[in-house]
Amino acid sequence: MDTHYSVIIVGGGQAGLAISYLLKQQNIQHLIFEKNTIGHAWRNQRWDSFCLVTPNWQCQLPGFPYAAGDDQGFMEKEKIVEYLESYAASFQPPIREGVAVNRLTRRDNRFELTTTAGDFSADQVIIATGGYHTPKIPAIATQFPEHIIQLHSVNYKNPESLPDNVLVVGTGQSGCQIAEDLHLAGKTVHLATGSAPRAPRRYRGKDVVEWLDLMGYYDLPIDEHPQKETVRHKTNHYLTGRDGGRDIDLRKFALEGMYLYGRLDTIDHEQITFVDNLAENLDQADGTVARLKKNIDAYITEHQLSAPTEKPYEPLWEPENPPLTLETKAIDVVIWSTGFNFNYDWVDLPVFDGAGEPIHDRGVTDLDGLYFIGLPWLYTWGSGRFSGVARDAEYLADKISARIPTPSM
Repeated sequence: MDTHYSVIIVGGGQAGLAISYLLKQQNIQHLIFEKNTIGHAWRNQRWDSFCLVTPNWQCQLPGFPYAAGDDQGFMEKEKIVEYLESYAASFQPPIREGVAVNRLTRRDNRFELTTTAGDFSADQVIIATGGYHTPKIPAIATQFPEHIIQLHSVNYKNPESLPDNVLVVGTGQSGCQIAEDLHLAGKTVHLATGSAPRAPRRYRGKDVVEWLDLMGYYDLPIDEHPQKETVRHKTNHYLTGRDGGRDIDLRKFALEGMYLYGRLDTIDHEQITFVDNLAENLDQADGTVARLKKNIDAYITEHQLSAPTEKPYEPLWEPENPPLTLETKAIDVVIWSTGFNFNYDWVDLPVFDGAGEPIHDRGVTDLDGLYFIGLPWLYTWGSGRFSGVARDAEYLADKISARIPTPSM
């Protein structure tokens, strides 16, 4: 078996498969190492009712646009896995599943990879392991009494697997959707809110994603974004594709019996305390909705489009005297929806900043022949999604091809 390749890709998710497809189109010798199996994260690190929050038509992997019908629908996790498996079957990538890369280094202008299948080397390496590596659980978690079950959102599966009283911490996409999942199943849900923005599912006759796509939001490069590099650390807007797609309005949940709080503050053995900022968090989320709608209105007016009008949003509920404490005995489970940390401990190369994040320009590092793909905001908002990975893969494929010597005649 060959142990040296022109290009080695680490990671066989949608990003790794996308770049593999393009390299194969150019007859560039390469190999993919996938620690698990194709679709593993979608199948095993999402809850049972998980579905995409972007419509199916945005799934545009290179050479494999979504073609299963229901373009305006939202694939559930098993369908996502099937989509990826079908993509791989369509071009038969050179992939080694079940092989982990334990170390990546460089010597004599070659990259060296220590794997669970032996040692390999490559002229160029693409790291396609995504941006969700190590579940982030704050240190305050150690303050909860031992009787309370704790898990990260990546380990949540379904309401039936949990006791009745649940505290969800965090209101990003995962936190809000998990809180809804538990709420719809009749669990008693306590939700510690944060500053995450929300978005309307539909507005003036179209899904919000279609409006944002028409308005160029998904094409805006990070270097042209008003927030520049800091946008990489912003929480995505919360909404859902569940049951055909709808808004997530926490105020509505409160009317239906969900308990809402401000940000989690302190914990002792008997009592949990929260910051008195619930109203601020809800107003901030609704403010994002209002700004998005205002921008859509302006776009419709500027382009003289015909679109139905809608009444302005009116808050369904206001948090008068919101609770600031919660007894720990009222809680059986805590679900931490608090994000992830990067983990590149296996990469022994000088391409990271002080926070351990890759330093790159559109996925190209300063170390010749080393690239990243599949990261949030690698280049645009769509970079970490099915919608934008093709553009990133095409850009990197050209960079990789340009470094491969042309055979002499």
